[in-house]
Amino acid sequence: MPPAPVDHESRREDVSRAVWQVLAEKGFGGLTLRAVAAAMGVSTGMLMHYFTAKRALIAHALSLLESNTAGRPRREHPAPGLATVRVMLLDILPLTPDDTARNRIWVSSWDLSLADDALAAEQAERYTRLRATLSPHLSVARDAGELPPDADPDQLAATAVAFTHGLVVQALFDPDRFPEDVQTAMLDGFLASLATD
Repeated sequence: MPPAPVDHESRREDVSRAVWQVLAEKGFGGLTLRAVAAAMGVSTGMLMHYFTAKRALIAHALSLLESNTAGRPRREHPAPGLATVRVMLLDILPLTPDDTARNRIWVSSWDLSLADDALAAEQAERYTRLRATLSPHLSVARDAGELPPDADPDQLAATAVAFTHGLVVQALFDPDRFPEDVQTAMLDGFLASLATD
């Protein structure tokens, strides 16, 4: 009797769920074919049909992470200007358990990205896109008088991303010192400083 046909789409979803489980528990440092196979209860040989090398597994994991980040629940954007910038930056911070887990995974990916030129270029492009989403809202804020008239929206977007990701790292490593209310207050103080002429 021939073996039952494999539902490859369903199996790919199983693999993706197992990859995400390993990432959530161990970060990229613990992402191996063996760990994913164990999470699925299958052999590493079966996974070799999907990932012929560790590099392919990492690329898939980064793709999953980007999809998960893009599809996460987000706050509704209020009026254009600094209010929307504030909401967009709040959506980055580790203010909920899910956001904390996602940020932990992102931070754990940086070591790999720094050691691989192609991954580094992809990460740089992600930051370019993030800055580009903030810049128009900072332009609106400047034109509305919320920022000094000579403010450079692109430079402010870069500063805002740098501040926010620095706060992410501190909150991940010292959550007792940087709980949700402290992170929010620090973000509000940062945005207030941008408005100071």
